[in-house]
Amino acid sequence: MAQLLSDRRDIDFVLYEQLKIEDIVKSEKYNELNRKMFDMVISEARNLGIKEILPTYTEGDREGVQFENGTVTVPQCFHRPYRLFVEGEWIAMAEDPDVGGQGFPWIIRQAAFEYIIGANFAIAGFGNLGHGTAKMIELFGTPKQKALFLQKVYSGQWGGTMLLTEPGAGSDVGALTATAVKNPDGTYSISGNKIFITCGEHDLTENIIHPVLARIEGAPPGTRGISLFVVPKIWVNDDGSLGEPNDIVCSGVEEKMGIHGSPTCSMVLGGKGKCRGLLLGEENKGLMVMFHMMNEARLDVGTQGFLHASAAYLYAVNYARDRLQGKDIAGGKDPEAPQVPIIRHPDVRRMLLQMKAYVDGMRSFVYYAAYCFDKKRTATTRDEKEHYHDFIELLTPVIKAYCSERGQFVCEQAIQVYGGYGYTKEYPVEQLYRDCKITSIYEGTNGIQAMDLLGRKLGMKNGTVFIDFLNEIKTTIDQAGEIPRLVDLASRVEKGLNRLSEIALHLSKTASSKDMKLAFAYAHPFMEVVGDVAMAWMLLWRATVAVPKLEKLTGSADVAAIQSKVAKNKEAAFYDGQLKAAEFFIHSILPATIGKMNAIAIANPAAIVIHERSFGG
Repeated sequence: MAQLLSDRRDIDFVLYEQLKIEDIVKSEKYNELNRKMFDMVISEARNLGIKEILPTYTEGDREGVQFENGTVTVPQCFHRPYRLFVEGEWIAMAEDPDVGGQGFPWIIRQAAFEYIIGANFAIAGFGNLGHGTAKMIELFGTPKQKALFLQKVYSGQWGGTMLLTEPGAGSDVGALTATAVKNPDGTYSISGNKIFITCGEHDLTENIIHPVLARIEGAPPGTRGISLFVVPKIWVNDDGSLGEPNDIVCSGVEEKMGIHGSPTCSMVLGGKGKCRGLLLGEENKGLMVMFHMMNEARLDVGTQGFLHASAAYLYAVNYARDRLQGKDIAGGKDPEAPQVPIIRHPDVRRMLLQMKAYVDGMRSFVYYAAYCFDKKRTATTRDEKEHYHDFIELLTPVIKAYCSERGQFVCEQAIQVYGGYGYTKEYPVEQLYRDCKITSIYEGTNGIQAMDLLGRKLGMKNGTVFIDFLNEIKTTIDQAGEIPRLVDLASRVEKGLNRLSEIALHLSKTASSKDMKLAFAYAHPFMEVVGDVAMAWMLLWRATVAVPKLEKLTGSADVAAIQSKVAKNKEAAFYDGQLKAAEFFIHSILPATIGKMNAIAIANPAAIVIHERSFGG
């Protein structure tokens, strides 16, 4: 089943040919590492994902989590792979050794986690949540808090969560009602109810460390008065030993559309008046701390959406190669003509190529974000560090929203390739579709991501960050323009880029005018077109790498000669696939994107002037 999870050849292409990450070992931070070590780590992740985690995917979905008397048990098959996940020290692999990590580049974590998140996010999520919890403690915790929690949470021996959402305060975080009262010993008594808490209670770890947002008595209203607290499931004594159970309990788990093996919990804090927590960071600065976790989580969610797409696409390709149905359309009405694999049918090939274009583009896009993390880490000047930090901030809402939605689309198309069988539980694509849906909802719905992009990120530093982003794309366009085979594609992407620049300026001005509501009615379409142009960029970038290598393999730029070689040579076929994906996206999808931009420019006000009664119902 290895080929049905992620494409190792494509992973290597992005790492070593597109992004040239071997250059990263020239930096002081990573100069003790090399490609051989990177490849070994990715191969080990592949073994763990395929041999241990992937077999739990369907079984865990069908068994689901069980809730009884405040106790949550996860599918039994999860215990062994989670233990191996912890023993392999995967959770903190990209953190510094002095906090319990292995010191690998973030982009190698990205590649390794293709096989861990991609195999079964319901298992990987336990580690991902713990990593986010530990990171906040590392950055904002006191020396005592770090000593008590950091190593055990980073290792995965203890779990982590994020207690933010309340019944009346989901996206509107400032409306939360959980309270905190300072005790004489410096701890805080916490009281409140939280919902939709991923991994809020389970039996995989001996303790769970909960970061909890609450308002200290007398704090300002809204988001300005929110603080963050570390609330252990079991109190941790000063010597690091476990004490008494804390007054934080699970009151139920959600019956969800997907990720059935992941417990989504309702939590009651202080039901007996005995829930204690420790302030993390400064009073009333909780959201600032929490956003460090949320930004990381949002990038992981985008990756999660992309990886569901990757698996669904590979399943669909393999199925289409094997499934015999119908006759070759070019064979006319010959009743004696044999059935052919459905991959021979034009509509199926179109769907598969569209899926490939999105999967390839998303892989490059999320890897590029990871690359920016590493460039920030290895930067030698303040300006360089700030540049990559700003890029991460700009790209985060786009990666989260766009990759989650296009990931869902690819999963849907995979079902379509399977036909009726895809709608059954006999094949994995229906579960991939169900499991992928949550990615457009949690860690801030995609509408909120779009509003963040338009309202905050587009105008960062007076728009210079977005302009730098456009210039990065222009650099790739210029490089492609030097390759005869890519001149036309480069011209088409440049047309889309120029229109995006115009639309961004138009929408930015509208958002700061009396027509603000009209601008935000088009925030989501704007996010989509930014994502589409980013896909065109990534696919064109891939083509600038692939075409020269393709021509070198064939010894010719002649199309017929290249196609003859492609039929016989695996590497030539791979590079040809990069070109074909770019051609398809730029010729077939990007024109529709420009049409979306034109619609944004018109900005029909119906969405904001329609009377509530006019919706019907």
